[in-house]
Amino acid sequence: MKQTHTDVIIVGGGHAGLEAATILENLGNSVTIITMDPRSIGRMSCNPAIGGLAKGQIVREIDMLGGKMAVLADLSGIQFKTLNKKKGRAVWSPRAQVDKRNYEKKALQLITRSRCSVLPGEAVSLFYNKNRVCGVLLRSGEKIKAKVVIITAGTFLSGLIHIGERKVRAGRMGEERAEGLTEHLQSMGFITGRLKTGTPPRLNKKSINWKKTEATYGDKNPIPFSYKTKNFSPPNAPCHTVYTNTQAHDVVEENKDRSPMYTGDIHGVGPRYCPSIEDKIHRFKERDSHLLFLEPEWANSDQIYLNGFSTSLPEEAQLEALKKIPAFKNVQLLRPGYAIEYDYFPPSQLKNTLESKDIKNLFFAGQVNGTSGYEEAAAQGLVAGINASAKINNKDLLLLTRDSSYIGVMIDDLITKDTLEPYRMFTSRAEHRLILRTSNTCDRLLNISKKHKLHNKDHISFLNFSISEKHKAMSHLKGSFKPNAIKTTPPIKQPMPAIKILKRGDVSIFDIPNIEKQIDRKIPTWLKNDLLFDLESEIKYEGYIKRHLQEVEKIQNEPNKALSIDTDYTTIPGLSSEAKEKLSFIRPENIGQARRVSGIKPADLSVLMVYLKNKTVSRETK
Repeated sequence: MKQTHTDVIIVGGGHAGLEAATILENLGNSVTIITMDPRSIGRMSCNPAIGGLAKGQIVREIDMLGGKMAVLADLSGIQFKTLNKKKGRAVWSPRAQVDKRNYEKKALQLITRSRCSVLPGEAVSLFYNKNRVCGVLLRSGEKIKAKVVIITAGTFLSGLIHIGERKVRAGRMGEERAEGLTEHLQSMGFITGRLKTGTPPRLNKKSINWKKTEATYGDKNPIPFSYKTKNFSPPNAPCHTVYTNTQAHDVVEENKDRSPMYTGDIHGVGPRYCPSIEDKIHRFKERDSHLLFLEPEWANSDQIYLNGFSTSLPEEAQLEALKKIPAFKNVQLLRPGYAIEYDYFPPSQLKNTLESKDIKNLFFAGQVNGTSGYEEAAAQGLVAGINASAKINNKDLLLLTRDSSYIGVMIDDLITKDTLEPYRMFTSRAEHRLILRTSNTCDRLLNISKKHKLHNKDHISFLNFSISEKHKAMSHLKGSFKPNAIKTTPPIKQPMPAIKILKRGDVSIFDIPNIEKQIDRKIPTWLKNDLLFDLESEIKYEGYIKRHLQEVEKIQNEPNKALSIDTDYTTIPGLSSEAKEKLSFIRPENIGQARRVSGIKPADLSVLMVYLKNKTVSRETK
């Protein structure tokens, strides 16, 4: 039996695996990626886009924490757009349409040029000693020893594809599924479940009547994701939109009983926020149409991704429904839509470092934690990788809070709340979104990045310089400006600081004389504008931000004492039966987490505080 040694084994090479591997390697650890297809590392298996509502914030945070997704998106993007611009600035979210082939090519190059080892194979079991993971056994019989193992298996664990009555045992269309690892982890005591996700059909570009679609473009002055991107002039390739109609709806309704979601063939729960076309038509009977997006999968692509038409109907029913839409009268399917079921591990079994509560040095990241989306997976892989390195090298762990980042919100949600459907990040999930703006990502996470040495000295120096230039611009705004120097309605009649003038709704920071000269020309134009724009947000929303920060401070000052994950809640008198059950399952690490567990009441928290106080007194009197 062949045996290999490495610091970290990563099982799976998707977005979570890619981020975990690259950050671990950057931090000086040896890494082995186990994947059934080495060519598929970083593959965009579904939609050809990065970012979007809340997801864009995550991508910017990934960049600040040393991840690669933002850089890859900037290099491969073919259209960039900031979403939610009609709403408050706190929820503006960047999104990029990307060239999938180019993204995957550059992701693979990252791994190829690194010192990471890529091992073709399938992990079937772990070996461990005294509740500490020691390595992985492959189906080939090869045994690999490691200090840490990170499971990032995506949708491959017992993956089952559904297209109408047809079933395909696969992790993705055309790719083998992984078998045996779920059962092994169950034997170790892990709880598992089944979830479902889906993907829409891919259409032949030449078979679409483009005259009956409407073109949509990105921003004229786009903003990249990564602070490492200097010169940014991406293409602005069009996407297109069409609407379904009642005739198409009738076809879907007529064939609904052939959809595995309605026949009972699919047992996994699907994402509420991204329903299939069958669900949309069934749940929203009052609507005569639904918006669909035609997205090119790569530059000059002959394959079009039909966003908004996820389905598991039989292929012929999909085609019949689509042909009822004028733009698709002669449409040809290059690949039908399908649903996929897969195994996942409820993340309540994890610490907020994404390490298992029961098996030391075993981490889980990505869709195996019940999440959906490239961005959510990448962020988890990054956090798991940073913490894996910290454990190996006896460094401080990365603990992201809800007021520090969207990633912190996501992880806290995952480990404290029931994952009943694939989790997706939304701005509405972040109660601190006013201080979690895309434009202030650097301010928020720079010190964390420094502490954990996630960037090289040159990049840290550049980020420090950028922040200092922002402060210089603020000093300029505090200066007094003569009447009529800044156009306002009504006009200013006496000298006044620009910082006060900016409180007016009709004044932009770019109306302030010489403001752009305050930012050194070494700063890229896009970042200069971003820094000034965020400065404007801080000034205009100063009162709201101050009140919010006071609320954050209040929460942080509340009793938030540590709880042992080994606490036997069944023995604590006064706890409700529901609290005993929920806390025993979740095993929170502190009072703050316990407070956020669904079903935990104020009375239960009071009991816990008394329990901790008595426990402290008992220790002190011994």
